[in-house]
Amino acid sequence: MTLAIVLAAGTPAAGLTTATGEPLADRLAAQLRRAGAAEVRFAATLDEFAALADSATGPLLVTGTDLVAHTAVLRHLATSPVGPTVALVLSDPPVPGRTAVREERGQVVDAGAVGDLDGDATGVFGGALRVGVDDLPTLAAAARAATAGLLPVATPFGPAGDVSPLSPGDGGGSGAPVAAGGPGSAVDRLFAGLAGLGTLIFAQRVRLLVAHRVEDAAGLAAAEAAVTAVDEDRAELRLSVKEKDDFFSTYFVSTWSPYVVRLAARMRLTPTGVTAISVLFALAAAVLFGVGGRPALVVGAVLLYLGFVLDCVDGQLARYTRHFSAWGGWLDTMADRAKEYLVYAGLGFGVSHAGLGNGWALAIAAMTLQTVRHMTDTWYGALHDEAARRPRSASGASGGIGDRLNAASTRVQADTGSLSYWLKRTVVFPIGERWALIAVTVALFNPLVSLIAVLVWGALAFAYTGALRTLRARWMWVPVLDTVDATLHRDDGPLARRLPVVRPMGPLTLAVIAALGPVVLLVAALLSDTPDGLRWAVPVALLVLLAGGLGAGAAHNGPLDWLVPAALRAAEYLFAIAVGVVGGVPGWLIFGYVFVLTVHHYDLTARLEKRQAAPPLHGATLGWEGRSVLLALAAIADIAGIGMATLGAYLLVVFLASAVLAWFVRPARSARASAAPLGAGGVAPR
Repeated sequence: MTLAIVLAAGTPAAGLTTATGEPLADRLAAQLRRAGAAEVRFAATLDEFAALADSATGPLLVTGTDLVAHTAVLRHLATSPVGPTVALVLSDPPVPGRTAVREERGQVVDAGAVGDLDGDATGVFGGALRVGVDDLPTLAAAARAATAGLLPVATPFGPAGDVSPLSPGDGGGSGAPVAAGGPGSAVDRLFAGLAGLGTLIFAQRVRLLVAHRVEDAAGLAAAEAAVTAVDEDRAELRLSVKEKDDFFSTYFVSTWSPYVVRLAARMRLTPTGVTAISVLFALAAAVLFGVGGRPALVVGAVLLYLGFVLDCVDGQLARYTRHFSAWGGWLDTMADRAKEYLVYAGLGFGVSHAGLGNGWALAIAAMTLQTVRHMTDTWYGALHDEAARRPRSASGASGGIGDRLNAASTRVQADTGSLSYWLKRTVVFPIGERWALIAVTVALFNPLVSLIAVLVWGALAFAYTGALRTLRARWMWVPVLDTVDATLHRDDGPLARRLPVVRPMGPLTLAVIAALGPVVLLVAALLSDTPDGLRWAVPVALLVLLAGGLGAGAAHNGPLDWLVPAALRAAEYLFAIAVGVVGGVPGWLIFGYVFVLTVHHYDLTARLEKRQAAPPLHGATLGWEGRSVLLALAAIADIAGIGMATLGAYLLVVFLASAVLAWFVRPARSARASAAPLGAGGVAPR
C-alpha cells in the first residue's frame, strides 16, 4: 500500500487557492489519490512527518504544497520502474530556497544549494519524491536531523546517518541542508538530507507535461494555465516512446508505433501479451528463413520487421498504461534474446539447407559474439553507474585520454539529432540496426549474406566499443565488482570456489588465460581433417580453462575487472563448441546447448541490472567449471553428443523451474503468508 504525505512546513504557497477555489494542498492530495496513493496524510512539521514515515509499510510519496503539475506527472513518479527511490527533477533555473541537483546517468549524485554544486547543477528538485521501503529509515533520520538542526554529511560511501551541527547562518535550528538565500521549504531540506545520507536516488524528469513550483498567486495562475494548455493523453502517448532511442527505432518504428500502442490499450492487451505476439512473429520469420526461396525470405523479412515493431510496442504500452513489474521487465529481456537467437537458428538452418555452407557454425558464432558483447555492455553500465555515484575525486584523476574521451562522449550525447550523435548510436550495432540489417540482407540476398553481415558489423562494433570503454574504465578506476556478489555473476560453481586463489595475476588475467585453451583446441579441431583424433587434447584444454577458477576468491577491484564475467562466458562457450567439434556433435545440437547457456547467463545479467538476488536454483546449475568438466568427461568417453544433449536438457529444466519458483511460487507464498490471520501472540497459525 502506497502512503502519500503532503509536507506543508516552510512552504510560502501553503495558503494559496486554485482557480476553482480549493486550497492548493487539497488539490495535490486529490491528485496523489488519482496517481495511486491508497491514503494521503498531511504533516505540519518534520517531527510529525518522521513519525508517519516510521509507521509506513510500503513505498511513500512525499510532496510539498507548492507543486502545480499534471496528475500524470505524479503517476509517473509513483510508478517509475527505474528504482525504489525517485525524485522529481525540473529544468527550471535554480532559485534561492530551492535545492539544486546534479544528475548523471539518471541518478541524483549531488544535491544542495546552487553555490555548493560549483556550477554543475543540471536541474532543481521538483518538490516531490517516492521513497522505497528500504530507504524509509534513512528518510525518517533525515527528517529528525533537520528538526534537530543537524546537517547530514554528504559522504555516500561513508557510514549512513553521519550528521554535523548547522553552522551559524545556516538557518539556525530550522533543519538540514538549506539552499542559498534562505532555509527553503521542509521538503527541500528533507530531500537534500536524504541525498546527503547516501541514499541512491533516481531522477524523474518532466517531458511534454508540465510541473512547476510556485510561491505566489501570480505564479500559481501561470502554472495552471500551462497545465491546462497541454493535452495530457496525447502527451502520455508521445511519452510512451523512449526519449533517446536508436536511429532505426526512431525513424522507422516510433513514427507510427504509438498508434499501435493506443489500439493495444483499447483492446486491453497487456505488455506481456504483446511480447508473446512478437515472439510468434520472430519464430515465424525464423521458420521462413530456414525454408528458403525468395517469397519465403521476403515474407520472413517483413514478419521480422513487424516483430521488432511489437518488441518496441510492449515497452511503449507499459509506459502508456503504467503497467510495470519486475516479472515483465525480466520476461522482456529474456524474450528479446530468445527471439534474436531463434532468428540466427533459422538463418543457420537456411544456409545449410540451401547448400551455401556451414550455417550452424555461423549462427553459433553470431550468438556467441552477441552474448559476450551484451555481457560487457551490462557490466560497463554497472561500472558507469558506480562511477556516477562516487565523488569525482574518487572516480579517477582529471586529465588524460580517458577524461577527454568522457568529455567528448558527453558532448556528443548532448547534441541530440546531430550526425555525430546518430553515428555514435548506430556504429555500436544496437538491436534495431541488427534486425534491420537481417531483414534487408535476407530479403535482397540470402541467409548466408545476412549472417556474415551480422558477424562483420558485430565484430567491428565490439572492437570499437571495447577499445573506448577500456580507456575510459582505466580513467574512472571504479571496482564495480566490489559492490555485487562476484561469485554469482562470475557464475562460479563449487569447484571454482574450492580452488586456491592466485592473487598476483588478477582475476581478469586468469579469465583470459582460461579462454586460450578452448581457443587453441577449437582452431586445431576446425583445421584438422580428423578432429576426433584430438580427444586427448580435451583434458589439456580443460585444465587451462580451470585457470579461470583460480581468481574466484580474489578481489575484483582492478580498473578492467568488469570484463571478467564476459571473459568467462567466452571461455565456457568456446570450450563447449570445441568439445562439440572434436566429438562430432551436430551443429544444431551445439547451437542448442550454447543457447541454453546464454539464457542462463542473461537471467543473471537481468538480475544484476535490478540488483536482485540469485535465481532460486542457481546452485543446481553447477557453475561454468562444473558444466565444462562434465562435457570434457563426455568427450573423453566418446559420448559428447549424448552428454551435451543431456546436460543442455537438464539446464533448461533447472532454468524453467527456477523461473517458476522466482516469479510465481514464492510471490504466491509470500502473499498468502502476509494475508494469513494472526494467532495468539501475533503469530500466523500453521
